[in-house]
Amino acid sequence: MSARTYPTAWAAVADHLGHLGAGAVFGLPGDDMDLLGALEGTTTDVVLCRDQRNAVHMATGYALASGRPAVCAVGKGPALTNTLTGLLEARSAAAPVLLVAGGTRLESLGTGAFQELDQLTAVRPFTKWAVRVDSAERLPAVLDKAVAVAVNGTPGPVYVEIPEQIALEPVTAVTPWRPGTPQRTAPDAGVLRATAELISAARRPLLLVGGGARHRNADRSVEAFAELLGAGVFTTASGRGTVDEDHPLFCGVSGLYTVAPASDLWREADLVVALGSRLEETATFGWPAPADLPVVQVVSGEDSVVTGRPGAHVLGDAARTVAGWTELLAGHERPEQWEARVRRAKAGQAERAALRAREAEQAVTGTGPTVAQVLGALDRAVPADRVLVQENGLQDMWSYFYPHYSCGATGGSVVPSEQTPLGFGAAAAVGVRLALPERPVVAVVGDGAFNIFRGELPTLADCGAAVLYVVLDNGGYGWLQTNLDRVSGEDSRFAFTTRRPTGTEGLARAHGLGHWSVTDRDDLDRVLAEAWRTCAAGTAAVVEVSVSLADFPPGMDGAAGDFPAREDA
Repeated sequence: MSARTYPTAWAAVADHLGHLGAGAVFGLPGDDMDLLGALEGTTTDVVLCRDQRNAVHMATGYALASGRPAVCAVGKGPALTNTLTGLLEARSAAAPVLLVAGGTRLESLGTGAFQELDQLTAVRPFTKWAVRVDSAERLPAVLDKAVAVAVNGTPGPVYVEIPEQIALEPVTAVTPWRPGTPQRTAPDAGVLRATAELISAARRPLLLVGGGARHRNADRSVEAFAELLGAGVFTTASGRGTVDEDHPLFCGVSGLYTVAPASDLWREADLVVALGSRLEETATFGWPAPADLPVVQVVSGEDSVVTGRPGAHVLGDAARTVAGWTELLAGHERPEQWEARVRRAKAGQAERAALRAREAEQAVTGTGPTVAQVLGALDRAVPADRVLVQENGLQDMWSYFYPHYSCGATGGSVVPSEQTPLGFGAAAAVGVRLALPERPVVAVVGDGAFNIFRGELPTLADCGAAVLYVVLDNGGYGWLQTNLDRVSGEDSRFAFTTRRPTGTEGLARAHGLGHWSVTDRDDLDRVLAEAWRTCAAGTAAVVEVSVSLADFPPGMDGAAGDFPAREDA
């Protein structure tokens, strides 16, 4: 391919985005509109957001849902610092996001120029790689490398700064753009054999599927591997949607979101095979002491290896590793007693879930709906291949507990990472919907999180992302209120929850979006069915559901700081 010359740096960026197949660019440009000008004649959509943090959240949702790099473009100075929370989440979620920003011209650095900031220093702690391009000839190579860094190893966000002195200069690319797809590395053969021997010797194995296995199980090889081992299957919160949750060996979400009788399996297990999990605190919450539970961990990047437990690690692609183990363990005699134990635990989960749902109904006074009833109505109203996008507040945590909510065999899930920034799920749902236009997308969020996102309702209308928002309204920040009640009692002069009009209906309807409010459980099925029909016709909808602070999720006996106090189970 012969050399290509672009009239400006932003024209080169626009062509590179087309090469990547970026369906959308999320962002809020500064005074420099040249990227938008360069994209005018292309098929790349631009989602013009009201807030840069939300823009990065949307891009993160797009990347997680699609498995492809997502792009965010912003201005300089405060526009860049507004993205830092989004970058923190994208890094923690291992989302391949390319953030492109403007920058102060080279000759003005250190002069107190308008919106001057050492932007590289600001973003480096939150990115895999950050670079400033001070000569136009370097731009093509930098763009190719940025994407390669973002999608390979442990994926994550990267940052490219285009300062003013090169923004409008011509750019010549002397080589073709490189592919933006990740290279799936095969595990070392010797390590594969050694870890297969560890797995073969286990008599009570469990399989943990993390977010690093997302998009790596289309052939259901993970479920087949679990059957070969007779192993119970758990996911981390970020790994949901990767495996068939209707499978007879699937037992729910690990750690913080596991309750009896599934939690008993962790105390009895003699080996965990972790696929694509960094073994974060929430995923291992409630596990036996590290010395008592060996782990064989499979991750793509050495930065994700955890060495505080006995066991071993495999560096490589989760799908290739499972395929290698399956071949090496052909004919493996699975422990049938353990498999039967797993199946009994799974059966007991359904009984306990029904009991917990009845207890919640008794705890909630009046005719208001419980969160379990909201999830049941949602399951009935929206097709089974829906993608659920979640927050991580008090009431919306109900949806993390299987089988109160299940992704089933065809559903998907996008959740916040360990950072859990408030408002992530509400914004990310826009990116998820644009990445998967053929799938129903539902966001279950608390009213505190939705308040942060509310200013993006015009963006939601402008970009045509037909998301169904189910807003669980407990009057504010329920998690903080329950922690305050524990410390100060119910007579505290401080409050995080106050019932007041939200103003969402007027704003939603002003922008042509659907809106409903539910205060009576008898209205749930009708309203959610109507709201879904609105979304299916191409218009986003918001359903605000009044819920009670007393409606604690399963396994919780109240809030206790970062984590819930656990029921005896």
